[in-house]
Amino acid sequence: MRRFFAIASAATALALALTACGSTESGTTTGSATPAAGETFKVGATPVPHAAILKFVKDNLAAKQGLDLEIVEFTDYVQPNVQLNDGQLDANFFQHRPYLDDFNASKGTKLTYVKDVHLEPLGLYSKKIKAAAELADGATVAVPNDATNLGRALKLLADNGVVTLKEGVGTAATERDVTGNPKNLTFQPLEAAQLPRALEDVDAAVINGNYAIEAGLKPAADALVLEKAEGNPYANGLVVAAGKEQDPRVVKLAELLAGPEVKKFIEDTYSGSVIPAAAQ
Repeated sequence: MRRFFAIASAATALALALTACGSTESGTTTGSATPAAGETFKVGATPVPHAAILKFVKDNLAAKQGLDLEIVEFTDYVQPNVQLNDGQLDANFFQHRPYLDDFNASKGTKLTYVKDVHLEPLGLYSKKIKAAAELADGATVAVPNDATNLGRALKLLADNGVVTLKEGVGTAATERDVTGNPKNLTFQPLEAAQLPRALEDVDAAVINGNYAIEAGLKPAADALVLEKAEGNPYANGLVVAAGKEQDPRVVKLAELLAGPEVKKFIEDTYSGSVIPAAAQ
């Protein structure tokens, strides 16, 4: 993490980052929470599809709206929020509302969800089987280790008859809420970014859409089972520090991300593996 303001505060920021995620992976930026008009507007994003969508906006739409976008890429789900909270970013684009709510509650941050942009359906993938029904007795299934996506993964498996969950638990499920496991599956929680690489070592893995696409998977074609878009609460969107929702640049970027040009870019580029929020 680069220095900001002074060497002493850099050490504090690094300590916070390590405490929050246990990893040294991060983007590197400098900036302020409230840049003056005309300054670069820094947005943190995971590479696919978020940074790709932002690059489309930067190359084709932003200049007309007076936005000078700088896209800062991250390979994890923690640092974009840590650096936004610290004022090193002006916004980020990588997460859904349930993840943000859990992050704010657990880390004491005050970040605000601004606008839905798209949905990346969660899917079950395997290099060893061709259908979920082929999971063998005692098979190992890797799942995301963060609370919101773990519950989401278990619900996906339950919706497709792989396991049974405690009645009413929904996406708040943990392994303790699995009441029926006819194939005696073992669940292996891993950081979401590690799940595609785990496919070589496990029987199947439930993978977040962005990491699946980044790994060369095509969710609409390759997933053994895939989340339904209708009524799905896990749309990804633009997030800012609390109180910055009405910053003119935030408003402009939110409008562009939800606009028809971006909708068409998503549909043409991802062929149903990423679904524009307006299309859900």
